[in-house]
Amino acid sequence: MQLSTDSDMNGMSFRRSLLIPIPEIFLAAEQILRALEKHACGEKAEAEHLLQTANIDVVRAYTEQAWGRGATARYGFVTVADAPPRLSPADRPKPRMPDSSTRAAVISRDGYHCRFCGIPVVDATLRRLIAARYPAAVGWGSTNNTQHAAFQCMWLQFDHILPNSRGGSSLVDNVVIACAACNFGRMETTLEEARLLHPLEFDPPILWERHEVWDGLERFRAQLQSG
Repeated sequence: MQLSTDSDMNGMSFRRSLLIPIPEIFLAAEQILRALEKHACGEKAEAEHLLQTANIDVVRAYTEQAWGRGATARYGFVTVADAPPRLSPADRPKPRMPDSSTRAAVISRDGYHCRFCGIPVVDATLRRLIAARYPAAVGWGSTNNTQHAAFQCMWLQFDHILPNSRGGSSLVDNVVIACAACNFGRMETTLEEARLLHPLEFDPPILWERHEVWDGLERFRAQLQSG
């Protein structure tokens, strides 16, 4: 899957995702998976070491390209004539976010990978469980640079294809699984304004050998909840 290959539509160049994933993201995912396998075996010290190792600076720099100060991935956005207007909060479709049944349906369809860029993602509730067990290794402060780089990058989002502020509903056909960079990088921008191809018109990008077996670390949830 060549995410960097653009398609010309209506005289504009379109792309699959805002950023091209870097190998270190998948390395970090492997390290986190190994950490939780060690945790399951009672090897807490090794688990903590692996979680710390997964906090990779270059992964943080990657994510900052989409949502940090001077985010370079947003420089390619364009103005589109007759684009849906930004609505006042009172006029936006309700509910603002998908309900639990819709979220479950979207995960069933998309799995635990971003439908735009293809990186593995982890639900925030599971990340909080891991951070509670390993607070020294999985920091989550109030600023970008005080949050664990890999969990920040792989933060599972329920992204509106047409943004809610532009009239998009929270129904299954308008919501996809996305990573933090793809969701927060686009924000209220339409696909056409961001020069992005529709994520549901293509099969999910498969970029690493664990794609088919990655379950967002959900297999460890019950054990993390119980201690």
